[in-house]
Amino acid sequence: MNVLIIGANGQIGQRLVKKLQESSQHNPIAMIRKEEQLKKFEEQGVKTALIDLEGSIDGIANVAKDADAVVFTAGSGGHTGADKTMLIDLDGAIKSMKAAKQAGVKRFIIVSGIGVHRWHTNNYLEWMDSSPVYSAAKYYADVWLERSSLDYTIIRPGKLTNDPGAGKVKVGNGLEFKQISREDVASAIISSLENDQTIGKAFDMIGGETPIEEALRTL
Repeated sequence: MNVLIIGANGQIGQRLVKKLQESSQHNPIAMIRKEEQLKKFEEQGVKTALIDLEGSIDGIANVAKDADAVVFTAGSGGHTGADKTMLIDLDGAIKSMKAAKQAGVKRFIIVSGIGVHRWHTNNYLEWMDSSPVYSAAKYYADVWLERSSLDYTIIRPGKLTNDPGAGKVKVGNGLEFKQISREDVASAIISSLENDQTIGKAFDMIGGETPIEEALRTL
């Protein structure tokens, strides 16, 4: 499977590219926005596309046409303001969904944030109080994806760490705010690509005791 990773230079994206390269079933296509990032991926032998998420849908669709699936793991980062959060985490996500549809790619996986589906309820998670714009952006991007005709999976990881992956997680729709390694998120993305049972599913995910593939089969 050819997999377009939007946000390939991010911390999850880099791990995902590496794991896809190591797999015998998949080929990564790294979508990046800065020219200085090209050399790193090209030296790794990764097919790379220089596309700005703030640019046109046509540009993204032109790259997506070579893919069998799209993974959106881009983010504006904690150092940017509300404007970039909305332009990348919300508008960029929706542009990517439209581009996938335009390119005829049905499979779409998005990395969201734990509990954002509860953003409009009285029992939303406390972390959202300090990140309201990010929470809203993720919430509406997920809603847009759920209402699209794409074969979607929405993964909502907890607090991200750079710890080595344990290969074991806990999934659900009302999980507490706990940690999960970025490596395990990348592994869960690949497992989701290989498991059609995850199509049409949205779930929280934190570190746990259940092997990733087994946990996804419970959805």
